[in-house]
Amino acid sequence: MIAVTDTPNSTTLHSLSQQAAIPELGKRVRNASRLLAKASTATKNQALEVSADQLVAHAADILAANALDVAEAEANGSSPTVIDRLRLSEEKIQGMAAGLRQVAALADPVGEVTSGWVRPNGLRISKVRVPLGVIAIIYENRPNVTSDAFALCLKAGNAAFLRGSSGAINSNIAIAAVLRSALADVGLPADGVILVEDTSREAAVEFMQQREYVDCLIPRGGTSLIQSILANATVPFVIDGDGNCHVYVDASADLAMATNIIVNAKTQRPSVCNAAESLVVHEAVAATFIPLAVEALVGVELVGDAAACALDASISPATNDDWSTEFLDLKLSVKIVESLDEAIDHINRNGSGHSEAILTADMTAADRFTTEVDAAAVVVNASTRFVDGEEFGFGAEIGISTQKLHARGPMGLPQLTTEKYIVRGEGQTRG
Repeated sequence: MIAVTDTPNSTTLHSLSQQAAIPELGKRVRNASRLLAKASTATKNQALEVSADQLVAHAADILAANALDVAEAEANGSSPTVIDRLRLSEEKIQGMAAGLRQVAALADPVGEVTSGWVRPNGLRISKVRVPLGVIAIIYENRPNVTSDAFALCLKAGNAAFLRGSSGAINSNIAIAAVLRSALADVGLPADGVILVEDTSREAAVEFMQQREYVDCLIPRGGTSLIQSILANATVPFVIDGDGNCHVYVDASADLAMATNIIVNAKTQRPSVCNAAESLVVHEAVAATFIPLAVEALVGVELVGDAAACALDASISPATNDDWSTEFLDLKLSVKIVESLDEAIDHINRNGSGHSEAILTADMTAADRFTTEVDAAAVVVNASTRFVDGEEFGFGAEIGISTQKLHARGPMGLPQLTTEKYIVRGEGQTRG
């Protein structure tokens, strides 16, 4: 295992030394957050640009560290999908650097006046965006999250308190070393990003309970991580949860368009949270549409209810669990419904609150669907794959929230801030 020296301006790698206890790390990142909250846009952007340059300059060190993680994953029999997410390359490091520069080019949300008014007594009240403070992020085997999370936290004026997985620990340490060095190079505190190197379960639970230092925790991972957050976290958190996304083909849908959309939503990138996991079809068009969908969904395992199975022999019977499962693979459940009401009920009972789509020419049906379906994003006549911070025009995102407080849907820079009331008077007192 490798780490950086304690010298902020050094990215020399050496054997891992004993890291401070998690509460001490929390205290350090809290102190750094107060300085980052005051940093100018120009300084934050400079830190991001320097970080990007340094990632590229130290690509060899990062790739050497990553090779250790990949070798261990292969020795442990990890799946090709896990190894693909873990493995870095010169091209991926260039992409990470480009991501940092992209965030530098985004508008700074800090200081934005979101509303303002004057009271009859002359008091002038405004709401202004301010940093959250310390954002803790716990994530699994994707080392690029280390730089992505750092970038978004920094641009919004926050310090990043990071805890990655054991499978990517060498990669994460090497990347964090570069980012800490870049902060110091522009006069910002290196502790504006701190990576917890203890990857034990006990350390993860302790990390989730640093109420004195953490303002918001964002998990990036699968079901087991989310369950651990729900069971153990005592800090405020925003769940980047499962994406059990549905595409509903209504009675009036353009079936050619619907075919193209379900193929895109399921197969364009099946391992991500905004991929479709369930196809719901109105019985009025099912006999025509199901064969079209089956033919187009090449390589996709289809499981369905009795009505769907009766329409095509290639559809296997679905289990009860299939309706609420995020497959993250080339597998899709198929449900035939008698009405829009039944479609909405099925989706609300089995969906995860992420993204749901309706394909229809009936705008009354579309309006009912968008009003009555309980999800962070509801899409009309387009693929669920568009539910993404970059596709929404945010430039970048730290995750997609499936809960309702304080952020819902793709979380860009504004969602990494909170608001403060500023009240200006001229001597007013309350009678």
